Amino acid sequence: MKTIDPITRRQALKLMGVSVASLSLSPLTVLGQNNRSLLKPIPGADEKIPVIGIGTWRTFNVGNDRQLRLDRTEVLKAFFDEGGGMVDCSPMYGSAREVLGFALERIGVPDTMFSAEKVWTRDGGKTREQIAESEELWGVQPFDLMQVHNLVAAEAHLETLQEMKEAGEIRYVGITTSHGRRHEDFAQLMERGGIDFVQLTYNITHREVEDRLLPLAQEKGIAVIANRPYDGGSLIRDLKANHEVPRWAADEFDCENWADFLLKFIVSHPAVTCAIPATTRVDHLRENMGAGRGALPNAETRERMIRHIESL
Repeated sequence: MKTIDPITRRQALKLMGVSVASLSLSPLTVLGQNNRSLLKPIPGADEKIPVIGIGTWRTFNVGNDRQLRLDRTEVLKAFFDEGGGMVDCSPMYGSAREVLGFALERIGVPDTMFSAEKVWTRDGGKTREQIAESEELWGVQPFDLMQVHNLVAAEAHLETLQEMKEAGEIRYVGITTSHGRRHEDFAQLMERGGIDFVQLTYNITHREVEDRLLPLAQEKGIAVIANRPYDGGSLIRDLKANHEVPRWAADEFDCENWADFLLKFIVSHPAVTCAIPATTRVDHLRENMGAGRGALPNAETRERMIRHIESL
């Protein structure tokens, strides 16, 4: 089984931050002279991660099809080549954990990978068992972030995860939700403390979390992962098929395509640490990663972006 020294990864991330971008919304760092990836800090930690990660929901659930597994290996390789960090998965995602392990065995596990996995079982006594299974499938230990998926058996899992964090068996603890569900329960756990990361749905057409959860994350010093940045793919597919990117966007924040437009809107929010678009194609992956470079929209431009999308 491959192992990763978490101290080595932290040191690598720190060493690769070469400058600070002066933006009004939030502090950012530029990663490397070639990839120029923007980094955001994990609140309360001496560590930063690239603002664009990769999700594996649906896209990496390809079963035993060897060609599809090799195709996903190429996607993951391109992700790391482009300066990617966070890779997010879950036992809920079918064969995705096995496919990640298949890919990582072939391309290697870079020190810059930030592994984000989830616990997803109603049996609160099987937290460690499921994590051990995921470690074996990925070929990675320890995980950087372990999240309680959709708050399933949250109380029991969080108790064990806190114990594991204190013992150095995981590095960060998180909770997740999606599709705007269970926000009140989510907020209560955030208020209580002990949560390092939250993962929630946030994109330009689904902004409910701006009202409470994102400000609460800032107040409590909690990192935020934005899932469903393309609304499951339907948002960007419709825009690409039916609309041109507005010309003013290129002048205001280095926007070349709809991936830039949608992802830069998300990661320019001061509370958001990372967005995790998913894809099956290397060309789309490169578009996604491009959104993690160059200027980001300011507050005024973000409002203009919202108005533009609402007008379509």
